[in-house]
Amino acid sequence: MDALLDQSQVGDLLGLSVRTIERLRATGAGPVFVKVGRSVRYRAADVAEWVESCTRTSTSETPSPSTVARPPR
Repeated sequence: MDALLDQSQVGDLLGLSVRTIERLRATGAGPVFVKVGRSVRYRAADVAEWVESCTRTSTSETPSPSTVARPPR
């Protein structure tokens, strides 16, 4: 089984605040997550995959749909 990280650990890993991780989760623009009871956890492999999906070669490159912030429903 892959290691499960909490949002604080993911924030530290990515250099982002917990609030930013929460916002990415709420909009569906962040890495996929797992609900364990009422706790939110992230698989390390899913975080790495999300980071790879954010990789760009140019600032004019169109982001993939999974990395674009979507308005909440």
